[in-house]
Amino acid sequence: MRVALVGTRGVPARYGGFETCVEEVGARLADRGHDVLVYARSSDFQDHRETHRGMTVKHLPAVRHKALETLSHTALSVAHLLTRRVDVAIVFNAANALFLPLIRMRRIPVATHVDGLEWKRAKWGGAGRRYYRMAEAMAVRWSDDLIADAAGIAEYYRDEFGAASTNIAYGAPLLDGIGTDRLTERGLRPGGYHLVVARFEPENHVHVAVDAYVRSAAKHPLVVVGSAPYSDEYTARIRDLASSSRNVRFLGAVWDQILLDQLYAGAFTYVHGHSVGGTNPSLLRAMGASAPTIAFDVRFNREVLGDAGHFFTDAAELSALLEKAEADPAATASRGSASRAAAARYDWDDVAEKYERLCVRLAGGARQPRVSGRRKGATDANRLRVRTF
Repeated sequence: MRVALVGTRGVPARYGGFETCVEEVGARLADRGHDVLVYARSSDFQDHRETHRGMTVKHLPAVRHKALETLSHTALSVAHLLTRRVDVAIVFNAANALFLPLIRMRRIPVATHVDGLEWKRAKWGGAGRRYYRMAEAMAVRWSDDLIADAAGIAEYYRDEFGAASTNIAYGAPLLDGIGTDRLTERGLRPGGYHLVVARFEPENHVHVAVDAYVRSAAKHPLVVVGSAPYSDEYTARIRDLASSSRNVRFLGAVWDQILLDQLYAGAFTYVHGHSVGGTNPSLLRAMGASAPTIAFDVRFNREVLGDAGHFFTDAAELSALLEKAEADPAATASRGSASRAAAARYDWDDVAEKYERLCVRLAGGARQPRVSGRRKGATDANRLRVRTF
């Protein structure tokens, strides 16, 4: 089959869950003999390679603006896509649903990976949130299938729109023998620090993690990995919270995958604050590295971690959990082993096989029953909190 993967920053994966999924799934589809075309944002790559791991990569520009970057790049990608012979397209991010009618007019079967509840992110104002709510409805109406990466996301679309979806989670790499040299270069001791890896956005609760650590009596330093291109005010808030402690270290964005893997594998605990996405690749990678994980208490995180995780809802709870972890290193290490065992359920080969079966179904004319895209009723904030948190 000829499969197009649209709507992400592209490959090699350097940014987030969508890109990781495109790289891992796309490469495996290519290995199975399929012709895979990935659209990439030219501004995100110095090396504009035309192929990567068997995939064809088409680099196109994007407007560097928070509200326009994704849409401008996807618009150019879809314009190019309409000139190609393609059997199936997979569009990532419900925000890109605006372009689905064009793909359908070209008679290209299309599935939309809807990800999490993007409209709940603090970076979007009223107009942005209204757009994302509208985009969800368009994705439901114009997609031949929806891809949900967590049961909670599938349930949301079923309850809101009466829409069925295909549930395909991400995969988790099981990390072994990755060494410690990058940690040593940065003065870090394996098993001697707490770790946060997240984009600096309020719904990822980096501020809560830093605040909790500073309040606690934890002795191991806190290492914070991440940044965000449009969040100077939030970044300043985080750094202000950390200013009273010399044990908070900010590494910024880390693109060195070896260093990142060593950070996960060497963490005494991994603090995961993500709250509005579905199955999160950072969480899975930490689990696959046997990192004992303390996660924000939402349904998505409980679904992945199960009994292997500890959970917090505020800084006071997280402070107590950090202290508890340091007070009983043996129990903490045991939770890390349990996390790795749980991660083994998330296998990229299995994920790629599910994507392949979905593409075969779509190329053969199968589709989910069409629904109107109208919401089944006004959704109240409290009900949403129960279903997603």
